[in-house]
Amino acid sequence: MTTNDVEIAIIGAGFSGLGAAIKLKQAGFDDFVILDRGQDFGGTWRDNTYPGAACDVPSQLYSYSFAKNPTWSRSYSHQPEIHRYINGVADAYDVAAHTRFRTEVTHAQWHEDQQVWVLDTEQDGVSAQVRAKVMVGAVGPLCEPNLPDIEGIDGFDGKIVHTARWDGDYDYAGKRVAVIGTGASAIQVVPELAKIVAHMDVYQRTAPWIVPRTERAYTGVEHWAYEHVPGFQSAVRGTIYAANEATAFGLTYSPKALKPVELVCRANIARGISDRALRKKATPTFQVGCKRILRSNDWYPAINRPNVDLVTDGIDRITATGVVTKDGTARDVDVIVVATGFHVTDSPVFGRIVGKDGRSLAQVWDEIGMQGYKGSFVHGFPNMMLMVGPSTGLGHTSMVYMIESQLNYLVDYLKTVRAQGITRTEVTESAQRSFNRDIQHALRNSVWVNGGCASWYKDANGNITTLWPGFTFNFRRATRRFDIAAYDVSRGAQPSVTATPSTETAAPASVTA
Repeated sequence: MTTNDVEIAIIGAGFSGLGAAIKLKQAGFDDFVILDRGQDFGGTWRDNTYPGAACDVPSQLYSYSFAKNPTWSRSYSHQPEIHRYINGVADAYDVAAHTRFRTEVTHAQWHEDQQVWVLDTEQDGVSAQVRAKVMVGAVGPLCEPNLPDIEGIDGFDGKIVHTARWDGDYDYAGKRVAVIGTGASAIQVVPELAKIVAHMDVYQRTAPWIVPRTERAYTGVEHWAYEHVPGFQSAVRGTIYAANEATAFGLTYSPKALKPVELVCRANIARGISDRALRKKATPTFQVGCKRILRSNDWYPAINRPNVDLVTDGIDRITATGVVTKDGTARDVDVIVVATGFHVTDSPVFGRIVGKDGRSLAQVWDEIGMQGYKGSFVHGFPNMMLMVGPSTGLGHTSMVYMIESQLNYLVDYLKTVRAQGITRTEVTESAQRSFNRDIQHALRNSVWVNGGCASWYKDANGNITTLWPGFTFNFRRATRRFDIAAYDVSRGAQPSVTATPSTETAAPASVTA
């Protein structure tokens, strides 16, 4: 078996993994490798190719601050354009040479005696190992599709497809389709499929709150200004950021402040649905913001179509020919589209990462809940930093902002390690416990705790382990510098090379998608 030694191993080539690689290069860290199971960069924006796939964060905010894109075609970008943007950034910063695609990390374990991570990989059926002093977990929370545990689903004779593993070669036209779920992916794929299928049953457990999607094409004047007027794109980006941050106050501290948002959502329902009974089915019974607020102009007109039925009776079982609800009604279908999201708090990836005590991340988090320190380090897992880890998710703005904050923390951590000759870094249990206690305290009045809904934001213990409470600029402040006092560290021989920022070698600030 081939073994390769590197200083830093990055798992994942999405926004966070690519961003980590770029920032490492700029800081003088060249001995690293990115491992990704896909064919190119993009992560979730490479894998999710279902019809209608798009971002619900404005284009100007859903991009790196150091690689702004003046050529976004629309105010909200769709999957193909985001995918092109990410690969364009990778090309501009020459990251591909450090990347191994089609490489699945099947197991990663910390070896205390050697003080290295050993990663077992498989590429095109060939097994290999990577030994790394530091491991960066950049797999992201939206990578492992969540398949519903429904009796009989394995015995369905028709086609089953998850939105995150879309079969673009299959002809859905004229088919009888069942869609399970009414979350973010469902509200995008349903309007597109409804145009071509013979009939569609949409199975809803909980109705979502949906605001209008203010999407439009950019004008030629705007494109010119973004590209040629100094500071214009940054100013627009800053304005959008500030407007989104205002929502964080209501979500975290005063849910009553979200009442205007609820009124907008109710107007959206009334505008899109004419039938009173259907309108009632489509209206949530929990407080706005408790579950993710979605954006769409097409969802309500789609479920109002004559060839679409919104089914709110729970699913009892799936037969060889279709779906049976708890009231005994059987509906035959040709295709079942599963739009049930991802394993966020229980990802299979967690079981493949084993720390110092021989316990996996899944085992540890099963005991204490999904928690870490600043969404980055986890006690018991030395020299491992997670990107988009626990308590970093958002319900109001761009995750790219949080990713860039973590990148600051990552680079400062690695620079500190080199400068001080540190060979082992592990966040203390007390620091982690204190951090998470503060997180839960900050969330006590939030809509996610008191809004009357069940969501993937909560873990099995009922704690909000996925979301950052409050304003994102507070997270940036918390991650601006590596706070070594929160860690147990071991020092070895002083390194011969010290990394220094290398902004002169950076790629151009603007990248064309």
